[in-house]
Amino acid sequence: MIKKILIGAVVILVAIQFINVDKTNPPVDETLTLKAPEEVMAVLKQSCFDCHSNETKWPSYADIAPMSFVVADHVKDARRAMNFSQWNLITKETKVLRLKRAIVTVKNGMMALPSYVAAHEEAELSPEDKNILINWFE
Repeated sequence: MIKKILIGAVVILVAIQFINVDKTNPPVDETLTLKAPEEVMAVLKQSCFDCHSNETKWPSYADIAPMSFVVADHVKDARRAMNFSQWNLITKETKVLRLKRAIVTVKNGMMALPSYVAAHEEAELSPEDKNILINWFE
């Protein structure tokens, strides 16, 4: 019985490798991107852009299911929540709301996601990084 379960699990794991997930980066139009001071952009590019822009650097584990599903879904959700590559496509009111939410998530340590930081230590926001973002977001 256990042998059948293991064989079934292996078959499923192999089969799901053939399910393609969207790991594309739409073209970046510089006229639409966020423009911020250099120190703000440096923090955003180090800690936020992999999920919150069209400049995602897809890691190798994003090619292996089921992690590919998780990574692609996180990026899709993050881009929908705030996409710095399409910043100038949203209204001023929406920008204000998204930045207010960003302040809360940064202050509470909810961004960058702990699961992301576990694999990308460089993305962890230092207290100084948090202050830079929060001050600019305000």
